[in-house]
Amino acid sequence: MSEQQSIVTEDPALVRERIIKQMTGELQLSLKQVRTTVDLLDEGNTIPFIARYRKEMTGELDENQLRSIEERMQYLRNLEDRKQEVLRLIEEQGKLTDELRGQIVQAVKLQEVEDLYRPYRQKRKTRASIAKERGLEPLADWLLSQPRSGSVEAEAAKFVDEARGVESAEAALQGAMDIIAESAADDAKVRAWVRRYTTDHGIVVTEAKDSSAESVYEMYYAYQEPVKRLPPHRTLAINRGEREDVLKVSLTVPVERIHEFMARQLIRGESVTKSYLLAVVEDAYKRLIAPSIEREVRNELTEKAEEHAIQIFAENLRNLLLQAPIKGKVVLGVDPAYRTGCKLAVVDDTGKMLEIAVTYPTPPNNKVAEAEKKFLELIDKYDIELIVIGNGTASRETEQFVADVIRKVKGRELKYLIVSEAGASVYSASKIAQDEFPTLDVAERSAISIARRLQDPLAELVKIDPKAIGVGQYQHDVVQKRLEESLKAVVESAVNHVGVDLNTASPSLLSYVSGINATLAKNIVKFREENGKFISRQQLSKVPRLGPKAFEQCVGFMRIAEGTNPLDNTPIHPESYKTVDALFKELRLELAALGSKELKDKLQALEPEAVAAQLGVGVPTLRDIMDSLQRPGRDPREELPLPIFHTDVLKIEDLVPGMELQGTVRNVIDFGAFIDIGVKNDGLVHISQLADKFVKHPMDVVSVGDTVTVWVLGVDLKKGRVSLTMKKPQ
Repeated sequence: MSEQQSIVTEDPALVRERIIKQMTGELQLSLKQVRTTVDLLDEGNTIPFIARYRKEMTGELDENQLRSIEERMQYLRNLEDRKQEVLRLIEEQGKLTDELRGQIVQAVKLQEVEDLYRPYRQKRKTRASIAKERGLEPLADWLLSQPRSGSVEAEAAKFVDEARGVESAEAALQGAMDIIAESAADDAKVRAWVRRYTTDHGIVVTEAKDSSAESVYEMYYAYQEPVKRLPPHRTLAINRGEREDVLKVSLTVPVERIHEFMARQLIRGESVTKSYLLAVVEDAYKRLIAPSIEREVRNELTEKAEEHAIQIFAENLRNLLLQAPIKGKVVLGVDPAYRTGCKLAVVDDTGKMLEIAVTYPTPPNNKVAEAEKKFLELIDKYDIELIVIGNGTASRETEQFVADVIRKVKGRELKYLIVSEAGASVYSASKIAQDEFPTLDVAERSAISIARRLQDPLAELVKIDPKAIGVGQYQHDVVQKRLEESLKAVVESAVNHVGVDLNTASPSLLSYVSGINATLAKNIVKFREENGKFISRQQLSKVPRLGPKAFEQCVGFMRIAEGTNPLDNTPIHPESYKTVDALFKELRLELAALGSKELKDKLQALEPEAVAAQLGVGVPTLRDIMDSLQRPGRDPREELPLPIFHTDVLKIEDLVPGMELQGTVRNVIDFGAFIDIGVKNDGLVHISQLADKFVKHPMDVVSVGDTVTVWVLGVDLKKGRVSLTMKKPQ
């Protein structure tokens, strides 16, 4: 190994260990937990698989902790790669000292590495580089030597050289000062201090480019707020206003303290060059440091705001996906419209499409009697129990029509529900929908999707790009790649939390199962179509291209309701089937007792720690096995509250302050929650109205899908806005 390589290259094992130790401190986890998790991830295990089936190895880390390790590990590995690249580039210039190498190796943020590299980065032509080409570095060195006597002008006159472009002593002096200014601006210590000071004491100031223009940004036409107190949603709103050329945004900071700090780094005492060096400090800050630090601070604000917005979207999405399914009901889905009519889709209790129709009960056609006849015919023919209406155009007129129809239905309980149709049009025009219903038009597919998203929200919503589901804030203003990664992880987590029916799951649903990609998902469905229903999980190993690793990762999340082995309808992994057999022998029961009261009673009488030792299995795994044996085929969503069904219409004109209502949380954002109370627009419960105590964030109180009791605070009929409270009136 050459000397140059020995300076730059570091043993990968040492780098890996340093990363693991750093994460241990940052995430406040044990060294064993972090090291084991990194090993499992590097071996190709998915997070849902590790969280569910490797609890003993990780010390029962949950999915959020595992994802934190995965994300931090990726960041730190990228950081190490950048360190090695920077070390190599500086070494190639012959300027890599032991001290600098140590600083780079010990850096814990990418920004620190970039600050250290900044003086050595190849720059485009600058005032300082031109001055160096003109031979003015010796004059800069003389100024920095800070002599106590002598003439600055006389010293500068020695460097006048018209052939090199230095036409006067003043020009020579300016060039030397430019060299010093760039050097001061590139100092890593100075930049770190100024960045920190700007973050702590800076103020974001916004003003209108045209204060007479009306816009949604009017509150920011003359606005200012300290950097460290600017909340994420305001950061993103200001950014959007600036991007749309409505706002001018700047960052102001008290400069005196900055000048004093920089002067202390540069000036040692009284000298004939002191006044020139003080001028250098002001120039270095104003021309070179302030613009770039402002960009960096605003970029950091934006990154934090985007990360926060993504977290809000992800949490809302998870709660939406995990809403309780409505099982065993034949449903009539309605995609409302005016001119083109309401598309109807009847789906059976498994989601299979039974009939498609179109009616015209809304303006301008107003064929109410004809539409009513069709609705009543379908209700009677298919014994429909629920009508689901999309909340798009003409939804409220359609709702009134449906409520009138329900009053005419005798001898059965019939209710309706309005659901968010966000993303239904995206799905309807997608290749997934075309493959599923090639002979239907987009509106007919949309009606089917609206009906199905009540029956099984998860199975239907996974077919839609998560960004189109509409439960976020400023989701179009964040880095789309990061948003997609985060939302994909949420969908993956939700799908694996619930598990999928191997014999009914769509390719879209299967593609989110641990270890399964889109190709394998299609292969599973094709195998099912060619060979009939799966009767055993082991058959998965016969699916083309589904190898041993993919089988290990996915099989525990697959369910077979009526297979040859009843354990295949539980979350128990086949690798634990022998443990289950041993447990049943210990209990003196047959596998047929699965889910029985006798089994439940015997399991509850056991001491898991003692039995785990006897069976040679970890206690967390045994607890999961015992829980699964008591409730085979259990859907964790069934324990959640059902949505609120209606039989009659509530209009905004019916609302009066103090009225008590039941509602469903549709969206949770930083400043409150939007509640569906059955009127055209969702009502807003401001964060200050969520509880009688201080609420740090609305998500601490409510989640998407929650059923809540609210009281009307105020109604703005002109704007169609309803303000609500969750504080019970005195």
